[in-house]
Amino acid sequence: MNDVQTGKAGKSTVSARISPAGGLDILSRNEVARLRDASGSGLHALLRRCALAVLTSGNISDDPRSMFEQFPDFDIQVLQQDRGIKIELSHAPAQAFVDGQIIRGINELLVAVVRDIVYVSTQLEQGGFDLDDTVGLTHAVFEILRNARILKAQIDPNLVVCWGGHSISRDEYEYTKQVGYQLGLRGMDICTGCGPGAMKGPMKGATIAHAKQRRRHNRYIGVTEPGIIAAESPNPIVNHLVIMPDIEKRLEAFVRIGHGIIVFPGGVGTAEEILYLLGILLHPDNAGIPFPLIFTGPKQSAAYFEQIDRFLRLTLGDSVAQYYQIIVDNPAAVAHAMVRGIDKVRNHRLDNKDAFFFNWALNIPFSFQMPFRPTHEAMRGLAIHRDRPRHELAADLRRAFSGIVAGNVKEEGVRAIEQYGPFDIDGQPDIMRALDELLQAFVVQHRMKLPGGAAYVPCYRVRTS
Repeated sequence: MNDVQTGKAGKSTVSARISPAGGLDILSRNEVARLRDASGSGLHALLRRCALAVLTSGNISDDPRSMFEQFPDFDIQVLQQDRGIKIELSHAPAQAFVDGQIIRGINELLVAVVRDIVYVSTQLEQGGFDLDDTVGLTHAVFEILRNARILKAQIDPNLVVCWGGHSISRDEYEYTKQVGYQLGLRGMDICTGCGPGAMKGPMKGATIAHAKQRRRHNRYIGVTEPGIIAAESPNPIVNHLVIMPDIEKRLEAFVRIGHGIIVFPGGVGTAEEILYLLGILLHPDNAGIPFPLIFTGPKQSAAYFEQIDRFLRLTLGDSVAQYYQIIVDNPAAVAHAMVRGIDKVRNHRLDNKDAFFFNWALNIPFSFQMPFRPTHEAMRGLAIHRDRPRHELAADLRRAFSGIVAGNVKEEGVRAIEQYGPFDIDGQPDIMRALDELLQAFVVQHRMKLPGGAAYVPCYRVRTS
């Protein structure tokens, strides 16, 4: 048993040395040394940030700095011993322990953190990833997912990706659970961004349905990235966690492993995800590839999806609506439509001899894969005009929303806004007016940040004239 202490911020903490649960490949002494190196590569800082997010699983906060303010003394070390790896935690949140023992699920998520950070850093150092072209980037995504044991062969398509906001109303959250329940009854597994709100609800509903169906070996996959995990700690239901190196690889992972996507109400992060996927589906090379995409929410959210639909039609043309359907307040109908859509995916992949576990056929342009660092200069340089191919316009609209996400919840983005002021977003006037209207609605509906804190101060300025 480990003693409970009280940290500087008044929080109960535990220091412990634990054996990794769920399996962890043996690490070399060089790999362990890199994880302990707080200077140089900064790898230890990354490990510390992601580990603390996992240990505070279930916390309701989207402030990327609040965790370290609550647990300023927290540290993690990976130790190489003759009998294998040990993880040493100092001043870790006591909520991760029961009667002095770390909770099994949190232990497994810690293992995932160490595994992914070590693997990606090792591959980058050894030149194992070719990041100079679209083929190499897709293979990097594949290799990270395979190393994380996310890819499962010999399983019929059944993985539904659920997108939506971390800051949603209680009615919307309950609705996500109902949809997850209906999906679970039909044998669907769930993949989300792993955080709270619309990322937790579908998993929670599916667990009940899976239990009723006596279904075992269920997959609740959480796909995140270092800039997000501190603001959206993994929810307790996630049993397969993978940390992708950046938001672009995270988004590609979603569309490569998912067989269909459901979008619940959300904010700028959800809008970013929608535009990413639609930009890919609009690319001429992807014509004819089935990919079920459903927007859904309770009847109270009908206006939200009407506004999203108007924005998409105005920016990308009315024909964009053929790529998605909107189903309001009917969880069973959502599940039926998704099952039918996934049947089409299955038949298409059989006909084209494509893998069930990874969508190789989908062409994701290089511009969608290149990491976008939302600096003030980069945000001002976005080309949001209709005199470009629709998939390219969608790509820059996605980047605009990505920058706002960074300014809202990513530590680097928050610091940039504090130092230089809000991002400027400019472009075609009617698109800017529609964008401004959409963002103002997100603010009014408390979709930008979790309610309860200070009033939201926009991290952006939209130039409407």
